[in-house]
Amino acid sequence: NDRMEYTMTEFWKEHSRQATVDEMMLDSHAQELTQHELPEILSLLPSLSGQRVLELGAGIGRYTSHLLTQASHVTAVDFMESFVEKNRQDNSHHGNASFLQADVTKLDFPKNSFDIIFSNWLLMYLSDEELRSLTERMLGWLRLGGYLFFRESCNHQSGDYKRTFNPTHYRSSAHYSHLMTTTLREESEGPEKQVFGFDIVLNKIVQTYIKMKNNQNQVCWLLEKVGRDTACQVGFRTFQQFLDNQQYTRKGILRYEKMFGAGYVSTGGHSTTKEFVDLLNLKPGMKVLDVGCGIGGGNFYMAKAFGVEVLGLDLSANMVDIAMERAMEEKLPSVHFEVADATKREFPEGSFDVVYSRDTILHIDDKLALLKHCIIFCCLGYILYTPPEYGKFLQQAGFSNVRAEDRTAQFMQVIQTELERAAAMKDEFIKEFSEEDYLAIVNGWSDKLKRCNTGDQRWGLFHATRN
Repeated sequence: NDRMEYTMTEFWKEHSRQATVDEMMLDSHAQELTQHELPEILSLLPSLSGQRVLELGAGIGRYTSHLLTQASHVTAVDFMESFVEKNRQDNSHHGNASFLQADVTKLDFPKNSFDIIFSNWLLMYLSDEELRSLTERMLGWLRLGGYLFFRESCNHQSGDYKRTFNPTHYRSSAHYSHLMTTTLREESEGPEKQVFGFDIVLNKIVQTYIKMKNNQNQVCWLLEKVGRDTACQVGFRTFQQFLDNQQYTRKGILRYEKMFGAGYVSTGGHSTTKEFVDLLNLKPGMKVLDVGCGIGGGNFYMAKAFGVEVLGLDLSANMVDIAMERAMEEKLPSVHFEVADATKREFPEGSFDVVYSRDTILHIDDKLALLKHCIIFCCLGYILYTPPEYGKFLQQAGFSNVRAEDRTAQFMQVIQTELERAAAMKDEFIKEFSEEDYLAIVNGWSDKLKRCNTGDQRWGLFHATRN
């Protein structure tokens, strides 16, 4: 650790002599990048109004000045004295800031000191052990329901500055997500013990770097501190981990796609997607939010056929990884994807003209809360309530012109057609996957038919407008 600290000190001494934005970002295009990137990053933060913010790795205050205009107080921390001094000179006039020169691996604050922790390019300078330790301490510093936002360079170097040596850890996005969501903090409240962890609210690539540098390795996260019920996770600490490690492994997703058709992981694939999307009266330039976008086939269809902009959200990182690979192939700048929890992701009111969703709401416990979260809703899914009950949810959430149709007969017909297609391509399917995979699909589809016949599973189509 002493060696690591010395190396890091030497690295930043070399890159902090002028205390400029170019130096801090280690990039000769820093000024231009900042102009576009800064508003993008700030737009992803939860409301700062009246909040106590801890900024780690604050540097010369590129973000500090903006955080200070909205937050009630900002504690800005950096390792390098020259950076802290520059930040103090430029921003102490705000009167609601503290400037601290400190090593984050040795930093400590009282429990529940902050509402939001903000960090931009810091964690990649820590070892895995230091990162896990800091994550646990941050869980203590944040109040319950507080947020951690961080952004890192993943996979490889992005800045073009020459470095005589480079002590940076270019981790994968999945590595950060796993480490953040598996770290727990146990706290005693009297005789009671409570366990806390982080849930991912959103995880996405910084769009500025895609547009300006064709670089997909700048990644950011927004996480929420939540209580963990460790008794009921069945080997997984979060629902997202269950999806990515069990239901939606990469192989599992591609297996579904083989059944549903290229780009789709929903019943009926392109044909049902076309039928339902065509009901939405989409017009060029409209903005669409797809909740539970899967691997993006429906998003690409909407963008190509109607000229709309689409943001696809999915809780499964594996789904979004595949969607983003396909987006690169499709070359559609109007389609974006995020790993996000739709029940927690916030957008300014009126951000979208249409909200569309398929086979997703069945996974969400508090459906009424989700529907209230949305603006205009069109959803299709395996239904845990009857279609009329879903219609009532939409009305209670404040929507009008609610249309709720029971489409179970259509669902059964599509399932039967897909089973026949599976039988026709049995040898090809087994060659690409395995006999076990083939049987899992066929048995799964047959079970759906049985559930529909006994009335245990329904399929519904819903359409409503915002007042």
